[in-house]
Amino acid sequence: MDKFTSVAEYMAQVPETVLPLVESLRQTIREAVPEATEVISYNMPAYKTKSVLVYFAVYAKHIGFYPTGDGIAAFQDKIKDYPNSKGAIRFMLDKPLPLDLVREMTLYRALRVSEGFR
Repeated sequence: MDKFTSVAEYMAQVPETVLPLVESLRQTIREAVPEATEVISYNMPAYKTKSVLVYFAVYAKHIGFYPTGDGIAAFQDKIKDYPNSKGAIRFMLDKPLPLDLVREMTLYRALRVSEGFR
């Protein structure tokens, strides 16, 4: 597996068939919290203010979205239709991305981090 040093480097390896979906996810996160810095953390694109808000990663059949355990716990009712665990949600590549949900979760995480939560 490659070790990425930038989000641009990460995006360069995303398959062209998936790239429009991933770019829309990236744009949604960046528009939700424009002051967030785009970094690589755990070898994934991540968006950070005082600490990381959310991460994402591209897999063969899904995009993993990682709003931390806090983000998952706060949205249990809204993510019940997506495969999820205590720190991740899977957005299947054959279905539309729930960009409104991504925006809402990213904004929630930005608020929590501004309040001192990690």
